[in-house]
Amino acid sequence: MKTCDFFFELPQDLIAQYPPNERGQSRLMALDRVTGNITHSTVTQLPDILCAHRFLGPHGEKPLLVFNDTKVRKARLTGMSAQTKAEAEFLLLEKTESGEWKTLVRRAKRRKTGQAFTFFDSQGGEAARARITGEQGDFRFLSFESEIDDKWLEKYGHIPLPPYIKRKDALQDELRYQTIYAKNTGSAAAPTAGLHFTDEILDNLAANGIGSAFVTLHVGLGTFLPVRSENIEDHKMHREMYSIDEKNAQKIEEAKEAGRKIVAVGTTSVRTLESAWIDGKLKRGQSDTSIFIRPGYSFKVTDALFTNFHTPHSTLLMLVCAFGGKELLLESYSQAVSKRYRFFSYGDAMLIY
Repeated sequence: MKTCDFFFELPQDLIAQYPPNERGQSRLMALDRVTGNITHSTVTQLPDILCAHRFLGPHGEKPLLVFNDTKVRKARLTGMSAQTKAEAEFLLLEKTESGEWKTLVRRAKRRKTGQAFTFFDSQGGEAARARITGEQGDFRFLSFESEIDDKWLEKYGHIPLPPYIKRKDALQDELRYQTIYAKNTGSAAAPTAGLHFTDEILDNLAANGIGSAFVTLHVGLGTFLPVRSENIEDHKMHREMYSIDEKNAQKIEEAKEAGRKIVAVGTTSVRTLESAWIDGKLKRGQSDTSIFIRPGYSFKVTDALFTNFHTPHSTLLMLVCAFGGKELLLESYSQAVSKRYRFFSYGDAMLIY
């Protein structure tokens, strides 16, 4: 398949630049992938929707939602070049075994091994120094003179808002670009489907007998790197770390065995479940995945998908097309545009079942 087949026209003013005034107040499009029926409601109505007959198991069992509890790292740093005094923006992806940070940097071709950078605090004082010690394609490896850990990044780093949000991060983003159940730090981007959930919605789900389970996938390049190849089969997915503990693995396996519907909250939950499911069981502990789910994929675990609206040509759009059917999914996106749904990270939500 061609990458250009996964395109849709999107007015720029539909790309959400800010979260809704209140978390959980977004609109929700529900798509029946069998009948093609589309309904429109709000995320607050999700507990009622999931109690409908089509979401029940063979003996009336309520569905199980699977959330990704990763926490976004304040991984964006702006440094000043010691040579040119120009600014350079780095996105810290992961720490290597040797202690360096693997990063993405804007205008990467200008950033060469040996270049040094100084990073400052909010008052303009020096916070850290680093040097580029290696290159690997678009990646640059930074070696810091002092220890850079999540505690340091929490103090000096910035929320890594995606490039289609055309503004600097603000104080509200520290809360709103993070799920309320975020627990395990390590993501360079938010698992955005989870941004819609509030304590009240989670309580309503539980009160209606709808279960919850948690997995962890640290969002990185495998999720947000654009597809640049002409044929989607030529696209290389970068690995992302995931983990599932014993308690949650048992909960998901028991739900699957009982015939309960598994509702994945976000594409990262889908990729975790589908990667870890081997011979009817989930792989426990920490692992990594570079799974590329595209049309033609046969889903093993996921029965329904709660997700946001995704960017053209992205692996995320290809995944939801694989789940909902490409033509039907793109038709629903066209309707979302005509009804002026908000798109991408801070946008509205979709339920495919």
